Amino acid sequence: MAIHSDIIEIDGSQGEGGGQILRSCLALSIVTGKAFRLWNIRAGREKPGLMRQHLTCVQAAAAISDAQVAGASVGSREITVSPGPVRAGTYHFPIGTAGGTTLVLQAVLPALLRAEGPSTVSVEGGTHNKAAPSFEFFARALVPLLNRAGANLSVRLERYGFYPAGGGRVVLEMQPTGDARPLQLLERGARLSAHAIAMVSRLSPSIALREIEVLRDRLALTEEQARIVEVPNPIGPGNAAAVEICYEHITEVFSEVGEVGRSAEAVARAIADKARDYIASEKPVGPYLADQLMVPLAVLGGGQYATGPLTEHARTNIEIVRAFGGDISTHESGIVRVGQLPSRSASFAR
Repeated sequence: MAIHSDIIEIDGSQGEGGGQILRSCLALSIVTGKAFRLWNIRAGREKPGLMRQHLTCVQAAAAISDAQVAGASVGSREITVSPGPVRAGTYHFPIGTAGGTTLVLQAVLPALLRAEGPSTVSVEGGTHNKAAPSFEFFARALVPLLNRAGANLSVRLERYGFYPAGGGRVVLEMQPTGDARPLQLLERGARLSAHAIAMVSRLSPSIALREIEVLRDRLALTEEQARIVEVPNPIGPGNAAAVEICYEHITEVFSEVGEVGRSAEAVARAIADKARDYIASEKPVGPYLADQLMVPLAVLGGGQYATGPLTEHARTNIEIVRAFGGDISTHESGIVRVGQLPSRSASFAR
């Protein structure tokens, strides 16, 4: 990547080479007021270029900042974005497919944290997707930590949406951020509780029951610590399961989505393996949360947290934050330190 006087140039094939690069660029561009050009978009994926959910991210970012955008079309492998000022407001973004609703929120939430007024953002699409953070992760693991760092967020699930039908709806409400403060998360404290949930939509409840049985057995959960949800007013068939582990200082969530040809037992075993790896690591922040915290903490008050080995997603995210002037450092002990991004410079305003 290269940084010129008026635009940041970023190669989308670097690192993990996926949509996370696009979403982080969009969020950081609006926050900093710095224009960027991104090429080789999603070069590391089977179908490169913008898919419908990525295009929705671009359109959402443009809507909240009156950005000028070139190259915003399905299949495009290059875009240029020049943001205007962040605008609080009420926004509705329908993806039109089962694309991840939480991924669209990733693109707009950091910038709206610095808006002067309240905002409501509703996104329609998939709420439980193979390649996106689940609603449970977003609501129970990420949002509480951002609120601890000074944000004022609440999120609710109004409709479930599974691939391929989609049709889910997530609503995020935001009040202006108060006094942003560094998040310190170096220990997770004593374990308080653990819970499992299995969800089915227009499928046999026996699928969820089989998942719950595996999760109870592998994670030593009681009957009261596990429940089945038969989705009300289902739009299409689908299945997902999740485990929530609560400690004094953090709640982590691990989830999987059921797929045709994949047994309920395999879904549950994958979740249990993730949860057991996390428990054994004794680190407060799991691998997915370590990635998701970077951009919003840079927008809030920064901070530091302890985690295990960083994923390729996380390492790529570090480079993108640095490209926009952010300060992130990592230590071999597993400590990630995130500096606070400076306020938007008037010189970047259009």
